[in-house]
Amino acid sequence: MKILYPNLYIKKVEDITIEILMKNKIKLLILDVDNTLIDYYKNLTEEVVNWAKQMKGQGIKLYILSNTNDKRKVKEVAEVFGVKYKHFAMKPLTRGFKYIEKEMNIKPENIAVVGDQIFTDILGGNRAKMFTILVDPIDDKKDYWYTAWKRPIENKIKKNFKAKEEKNKNVY
Repeated sequence: MKILYPNLYIKKVEDITIEILMKNKIKLLILDVDNTLIDYYKNLTEEVVNWAKQMKGQGIKLYILSNTNDKRKVKEVAEVFGVKYKHFAMKPLTRGFKYIEKEMNIKPENIAVVGDQIFTDILGGNRAKMFTILVDPIDDKKDYWYTAWKRPIENKIKKNFKAKEEKNKNVY
């Protein structure tokens, strides 16, 4: 079960701060696209764009890794951010994560994987020995069919993770 738990669970990508990244020695963020950076309708908010600029301004490298085979969609987001991207990643396979690790020449312990799905982003990042950050989906009402069926299972895992975290906070 531990392989399905993120290292950190927060509400949205913009809640990732430079302090969190410095504390965990993170130099590179591998970012998912669908329901992490953009919603179902491909909307990218100004807040997310500003957050990405701020991260880059603080020296954090960004790289987009998406399972979608819609290259244009991923490319458009990457161009707004001014970052590299890889689509059709087949997460949770580690191939895409390892490719980025080699290309960027950064050790896995200095890379964080950010995404809204446990069975792709978190499982893949954990298998690649990277720091994993789970965010809530931008739009929890509208999902692709191949993601929607997994959400109830993921919600149960999130609930267990939160309970475990709460229990650990109360231990002295």
